[in-house]
Amino acid sequence: MVTTSYVHDADEVVYAGDCLALMRDMPNAAAQLVITSPPYNIGKPYERKLSLKDYLEQQTKVIESCVRILAPTGSICWQVGNFVDKGQIVPLDIVLYPIFEKYGLQLRNRIVWHFEHGLHCSKRFSGRYETVLWFTKTEDYKFNLDPVRVPQKYPGKRHFKGPKVGELSGNPLGKNPGDVWIIPNVKSNHVEKTAHPCQFPVELVERFVLSLTDENDLVFDPFLGSGTSVVAALRQGRRGLGAELAPDYVAIARTRVAEQLAGRLATRPMHKPVFDPEDAGSSLTTNRWKIPEVSALQLSLMQKRAMYEVSPHEDI
Repeated sequence: MVTTSYVHDADEVVYAGDCLALMRDMPNAAAQLVITSPPYNIGKPYERKLSLKDYLEQQTKVIESCVRILAPTGSICWQVGNFVDKGQIVPLDIVLYPIFEKYGLQLRNRIVWHFEHGLHCSKRFSGRYETVLWFTKTEDYKFNLDPVRVPQKYPGKRHFKGPKVGELSGNPLGKNPGDVWIIPNVKSNHVEKTAHPCQFPVELVERFVLSLTDENDLVFDPFLGSGTSVVAALRQGRRGLGAELAPDYVAIARTRVAEQLAGRLATRPMHKPVFDPEDAGSSLTTNRWKIPEVSALQLSLMQKRAMYEVSPHEDI
């Protein structure tokens, strides 16, 4: 059964209500990681569109409370996109940064999350990335790189000179994933897709959970949505806590958490390569005019084109 109100030693909590009310019940320094994807204020069904000024004031209240409940060695990860108004965009990470700075948080990385699917724009380039601002509360913070290393590009490469000649030049556990992450977003036929229009993928959260927390640490999401943050925490042996206002999404979150606890929830595995249509054998990836027999046919048709052309002055 999924816990519905804050209990200091609960493994999972999905709270139906305002995150500010939930945080009032939480003691100082309770959470090791605060991670969320707040509403972008673009008029989605789960949000009431505000002026940018009012939106930032709302976010300030939430951020202030998050800082209070964050452990001294803890991190805050705020995943955002753009505020769009009459075709113009405002990058939310840029306008939110001064708020975090005001409360003494230290920016460690600005992670660029790149994906391939999204809305197609006609008057600007289509957006294919969002950002995650990773802040720490102090200079003494948890960071575990080894659990989130990715495969080396050249895993067998060795030093060719110097005192380490012949030894592997890269870490055998893999390389640092860097600050540009290519992870598919949750659209259409994604295995994690729910009725929520803007859920973020479990593997995106898992990478932060593994690198910024230890087992049994508390992971908190003030804008829980479909429950992804709690799911990711539980998958990695952490405790998960989140708040959500929309009743429909609370129901989805509780169902997903219950399925995770039962071992039935389907998720996209971490480190799974992004889909490659050529490797999958799709016939739609080949330029047909580069196939010799097709190219020859096309050339012959072009050569015979005059036979089929009609003079603009010729009666038909």
